[in-house]
Amino acid sequence: MVQSSEIDLIDKKILQELTSDARIPFAELGRRVGLSPSAAAERVRQLESLELIRGYRAEINLQALGFPITAFVRLTCDGNHYRPFLKFLPTLDAVQECHHLTGGDAFLLKIVLSSVGQLEDLIEKLLPYGNPTTSMVLSTPLERKQDARLLGNL
Repeated sequence: MVQSSEIDLIDKKILQELTSDARIPFAELGRRVGLSPSAAAERVRQLESLELIRGYRAEINLQALGFPITAFVRLTCDGNHYRPFLKFLPTLDAVQECHHLTGGDAFLLKIVLSSVGQLEDLIEKLLPYGNPTTSMVLSTPLERKQDARLLGNL
């Protein structure tokens, strides 16, 4: 893990700019952070090699593509079912995120589906691994991706 003291102000500015617009050309990035385009490109390569930048993605509107159901499923999972669940998990295309938790629930899954019927099928598939508790998302008043404001605290 890279310590925040190992990156300088320019690196922080680069991360902030790329968080806002990952498609920014190196010439514009360099202008914004006070570097030449080639120096900005080299800094980005260094940040990638340090794994501070893990990738670049398109943000897809899944609702517009016919996936209007978002839900969170909390799953209790005893020790006998833990490893089998981890092997089964990658087969569930609807699962967008899975977090291992402390407390009573072992996992929190974020799922996106096209229908309530698919949600019912998914819950049924989870039953052999533990007790699922499902919460459907009604709306999302705040959604932050990797927020540049967090980088200001480095």
